Amino acid sequence: MMATQCLPASLTPLDAALAVLLEGLEPVAPRDLSLAQAWGGVAAAMPPLPAMPRVDTASADGYALRARDLVGASSYSPLPLSHPLHWVEAGDPMPEGCDCVVDAECVDDSGGLAQALAEALPGQGVRRRGGDLAAGHAVLAAGRRVGRIDQWAVAAAGLQRLALRQPRLRLVEIPSAAGSTGPLIAELAIAAGAGLVRVAASARDAAAIAAVIDVSDCDLVVTVGGSGVGRSDATIAALAARGAVVSHGIALQPGRTAAAGRIGKIPVIALPGAPDQALAGWWTLVLPVLDRLSGLVRRPGSTLPLIRKIASSVGIAELVLLEQQAGAWLPLAVGEWSLELTARADAWLLVPAGSEGFAAGMPVHAYLIRDLG
Repeated sequence: MMATQCLPASLTPLDAALAVLLEGLEPVAPRDLSLAQAWGGVAAAMPPLPAMPRVDTASADGYALRARDLVGASSYSPLPLSHPLHWVEAGDPMPEGCDCVVDAECVDDSGGLAQALAEALPGQGVRRRGGDLAAGHAVLAAGRRVGRIDQWAVAAAGLQRLALRQPRLRLVEIPSAAGSTGPLIAELAIAAGAGLVRVAASARDAAAIAAVIDVSDCDLVVTVGGSGVGRSDATIAALAARGAVVSHGIALQPGRTAAAGRIGKIPVIALPGAPDQALAGWWTLVLPVLDRLSGLVRRPGSTLPLIRKIASSVGIAELVLLEQQAGAWLPLAVGEWSLELTARADAWLLVPAGSEGFAAGMPVHAYLIRDLG
């Protein structure tokens, strides 16, 4: 995965390139989608819901009784019950006047008069009205990515559809020998909750690439491949023909031949074709744009101490691959990554351009590549 590429004459600071991409961007309008389509999307504002459960219900199988009628009851001193027994099962509404549920073993009804064999507290074995969801509250906060448990919770609340912000991403793949990078970015786009339109240029020349850089039906364009300065690299020329190239060459390692631009109000990000370069550009340029467009509040991360120090060159932002070991981060690679280390990594960390790195033992916040459980 390590690739040596010619670099543009000057490098734009990562923060400056990202600021141009984010300028004026607002979250996209919500779309009404079914729960089956909701996974990975970002929730918009939800309507307030009624209390759940709507009445007090049993949370266990047993006899529904009044706690005050059981005071002093024990197996050594059974207490006769003057009220009729009500058997309930989990989820049943509580009978009027009853405020607890006791196990069958706590009641002796073998004779003509039922007797209590144990005391109980008010609320024992009962799920109170609003115990699952208070009236007027939403089951899923706006700006949160929808996961499997969120889908279940929304369905349990009685909803079948959700308002989601789903940015439309047009992925333009440039023909190259390294054909695995485009599919990788496509999978990452789907996992990030984007609505993906995937197209391929018919050739590597500027005209063929410009022909498929279309912003009429998308919120963001990402190209993969052809962003270098080699004789067959024409993506930047194609972008310049369609819009404005804001920066070609980012002070980022890996990923220095990435580019950022605009076609009207639509941001365009050109990722290199090498997988490590493309991943770096995806994490540092594309994801922040998608987060802004989707209204995502927080991206999953984890703060842990470093097992050993990270040394970095001042003047260029560097990405570090990390592996979690015994509650700490082990740095695997800085700046250049092999396929083996990329596959091992659990998270990535950005060392800012103005930093010389981080000392061993220092807590650092890294972004998760996969779910660590």
